Amino acid sequence: MNRLKLPLLFSSVAILLLAITMLQPAVFAQQDPPAQQPTTQQDRNPASTTSTPMSQATDSQTFTGKIAKASGKYILKDEATKATYSLDDQERAKAFEGKSVKVTGKLDAQTNTIQVAAIEPAS
Repeated sequence: MNRLKLPLLFSSVAILLLAITMLQPAVFAQQDPPAQQPTTQQDRNPASTTSTPMSQATDSQTFTGKIAKASGKYILKDEATKATYSLDDQERAKAFEGKSVKVTGKLDAQTNTIQVAAIEPAS
């Protein structure tokens, strides 16, 4: 009977380790950013920075979808993932209402709002 429990125990431990490994980037992305430190010339050069899970949460991203109006505000509906995002630049979004677009900006994960840097028609 003990021989049957041992492989089951190892399988359970392996599954637990795999789950922890997969969840680790999500846990780090939800932590508060560190206090702002003085910037150096290297920090200001985007080509010299490396991408880590923490920097991906704050760097510009590209989102695709359709601009729609919900509750009196313009939003981006990602038709592939069925996700919706609020847009902080309502004036820029207004010109693209009902159109498929590519939005570049930073996602505030707490409010699910994209800080819009650019909106352009989807290609």
